[in-house]
Parts: sequence; structure tokens; C-alpha cells
Amino acid sequence: MTATRIDGKAFALTVREKVAAHVAKLKAEDGLIPGLAVVLVGEDPASEVYVRNKGKQTAEVGMNSFEHKLPAETEEAALLDLIAKLNADPAVHGILVQLPLPKHMNADAVINAIAPEKDADGFHISSVGLLATGQKAMVPCTPLGCLMMLREHHGDLSGLNAVVLGRSNIVGKPMAQLLLRDNCTVTIAHSRTRDLPAVCAGADILVAAVGRPEMVKADWVKPGATVIDVGINRIPAPEKGEGKMRLVGDVDYAAVVEVAGAITPVPGGVGPMTIACLLANTLTAACRAAGLPEPEGLTA
Repeated sequence: MTATRIDGKAFALTVREKVAAHVAKLKAEDGLIPGLAVVLVGEDPASEVYVRNKGKQTAEVGMNSFEHKLPAETEEAALLDLIAKLNADPAVHGILVQLPLPKHMNADAVINAIAPEKDADGFHISSVGLLATGQKAMVPCTPLGCLMMLREHHGDLSGLNAVVLGRSNIVGKPMAQLLLRDNCTVTIAHSRTRDLPAVCAGADILVAAVGRPEMVKADWVKPGATVIDVGINRIPAPEKGEGKMRLVGDVDYAAVVEVAGAITPVPGGVGPMTIACLLANTLTAACRAAGLPEPEGLTA
């Protein structure tokens, strides 16, 4: 039995279509256009591509896109000043500061300077606290995308055993909180977990987010389990030519696809959902700011 392939690209398209339909409705009925401000400091090539894609997709769903590119040597105070201006700007509903930041900047201080209600990435300490206590929060985009795909595949997640492999603030911890809210029994596993393969093999839902190429093997996966692979790792691909690289996840896809019930590929799985959920978060923030009903099916 080969696992069902969960197509993140196709699912992200349906999310963006829902966002675009709701944005059109807001414009027509309330004269409101959601706005997303993205701040990029320095010239990290991967970040530049990502920011370009964000800007393009923001415009495609009918939102306003505000891009701010600052040189790498920008002082932290100047960045904080820009964030204060964006916080005060009523046309901006979501703010995202692209990470990583240059070494002379304190990323925590910068993120926590964003107004929590405009925290499109869901990284602000207030957003984290609200999520952990089961209150209305801005939710980090990648875990939100994973949750949407799980709900789409399973329907009700109540009572399922979920293992989150990885404990980062960006994916692992918020993913565990979201699964708890959907009534899963949740285990957070990591590099110090004893008998890690056995812990993973007990999961009905396994979310791999450790950043180690093809770490999760077939015998780590319960037959029929749903596997969500958050990893994006570049490894050498000599078969493509000298110096060429290819993308792989944290899961040994070729082996696990023969055991799992459903699995996300890399690329084309979780990745496309991240920007789609950023747009969904910005739309949600705009609705909350205006006291309007939140979009259905686009929040946690």
C-alpha cells in the first residue's frame, strides 16, 4: 500500500482562492483592503526570493503589499522606528520582519516590537501566550498550514495520538499547541528523547520538524499514519551534475511512502502552505481590526 500524497501546492491554491474571495467581499461591502507589510534587512538570497513571492501572492489575492528593504548595516533603532510607523498605519494589518536578521540585531526585541494584533507571523510573545492558553491568537503560518492539511485529510482529529518531532518556537511548540486544541494526545519528541523511533512509531499523526535530512525512517512510522514533513534540507545531488543540490525533507520519503497512510512531499507539501497562511493571517487581522466576522476555514 502506497500512502496518499497530500498535495500542498493544490491545497495552498484553494486557501489563496478562499482568501481572494473574502478580500473581494471586504472591498465591495466594507471598503476595506487588507494590507501586509514585509520588512527585509540585508541581502540574503533565499530571503529575497521568499519576499518576492510573498509580494506577488499578496497582490494576486487583491491585498495591498508594502515592501521595505533596508541595507544590512541598518541600525536596530532605525528598524524599530520603521516598525513603530507600521504599527500606527491603519492601512497595514499584518507586519512580517523576514528572518534571519543581521547579527547586530536582537531578533526577539524586533519581533516583540510588532503590535500583537498585526503579528502576521505569530511569533510575538503575546501571540505565543494566547495560543498556549487557548485564546484567540495570531498563529505561526507553517503550523497553521499543517493543521489545515490535517483537518482536510482527517476531518475530526479528536483522540488521535500525535507526535511532534522538534521543539522550535517557530514550528514544534505551536504545532503541539494547535494539535492539543484539536483534542489530540500530543507528545513533543526531540534529539534527547529516549528510544525516539519507538515514540514516533506510536503516532497516528507524525509531524517532523527537526531540520535533519531524511532522519525519519520507515520503521519509525506506524502503518497507516499521517506524516507531515516540515523539513527543507539541501543535500548534494551528484546525479544532477557537479556541485548541484536537491531538496529533501526530514522524512525518508521513498521508504516511508510505502508504510504511511498519507504523507506530504518535499518540495510541494508544507512549503506552499506557509505563504498561503500568511495571507490568511493578514486577512484575519484585518477583519479583527474592523470588528468584522473572521473568514471561515482560514483560522485555527
